[in-house]
Amino acid sequence: MGALTTADQVSEIAFGFMGSKALFAALEHGVFSALADGPLEAGDLAARSDLDTERARTLLTALTGLGLVVPQGPGAYANSPAAEAFLVKGAKYDFGDYLRLQVGRQMYGLLDQIDAALTGDLPEAATASYAEWFSDPEEARLYSESQHSGSLGPARQLAKRLDLSEAHHMLDVGGGTGAFAITLCKANPHLTATIVDFPNVAALGRAYVDKAGLSDRIRYVEGNALETDWPGGQDIVLMSYLLSGVPGETHAGLIRGAMDKLAPGGMLLIHDFVVRADRTGPKLAALWQLQHTAFTPRARSLDETGLAEALREAGFTDVSVGEMIPEMTMLAKARKPV
Repeated sequence: MGALTTADQVSEIAFGFMGSKALFAALEHGVFSALADGPLEAGDLAARSDLDTERARTLLTALTGLGLVVPQGPGAYANSPAAEAFLVKGAKYDFGDYLRLQVGRQMYGLLDQIDAALTGDLPEAATASYAEWFSDPEEARLYSESQHSGSLGPARQLAKRLDLSEAHHMLDVGGGTGAFAITLCKANPHLTATIVDFPNVAALGRAYVDKAGLSDRIRYVEGNALETDWPGGQDIVLMSYLLSGVPGETHAGLIRGAMDKLAPGGMLLIHDFVVRADRTGPKLAALWQLQHTAFTPRARSLDETGLAEALREAGFTDVSVGEMIPEMTMLAKARKPV
């Protein structure tokens, strides 16, 4: 990735917050779902939402500039292929609620803390960790329900990639409402799972597990994953989006904990926002790492080489790190020696 060379590039980055708010507003007002039935003019969209015609036209014009909708003849607009695939309610790869609720309503506001977080000067009233954030049941609900929606796609990818025919016990550390555990257990009828997460999250997760008909195979251990004792004898230990959400100095202990709780030959899986070894990107992974710093000031930016070295230093073998969600996340795999 080269350095910025034009004023347009600088302006695009500087005013990117406007594009984000346009996306969040479109999701809040159901624009992409309304356009899923076919192209609409601004007045037709207004009739299907709580927007007024002129404001609908203004929003559609902004979304056109972002490439999220495309003009279809005089005055009409349709979803772009990406919007149709990812932003329409109920679509196979829909993660609109993740963007609308977690990013738009929660994380976006916390980015106001970024300057103070980078200098270590967050005020006492600031949100400075997931533990503080999730002590509020409503904040935990909003985050967890949207995260569940956003994790289903990566969970399905993981289920397709892994041969878990010999695995019987999985530990999902910081597993939230169980998107990964539920998906992997459905794909592997012999697999059971234990999820470690905060009490307010566990209460929500049990409802998802029960709805999936897996209450006899998935259980919760309530508590902060950094402080709670994990059950041992595991064939798989999974940490998805965990390392980016905790202080960097805790990473080594979490990796050692996985080694301790795995059975010989067991596999550690780390799915997270990870940048390339030369730190030139991917852009989305780097930006997600930065936004986590806003409410986890001592978070550490993970790169693929550093993560692989940390796993080898802990005694793991067969270490690999590769792309998971294109341009955003990577998956590290490692084995405990037999």
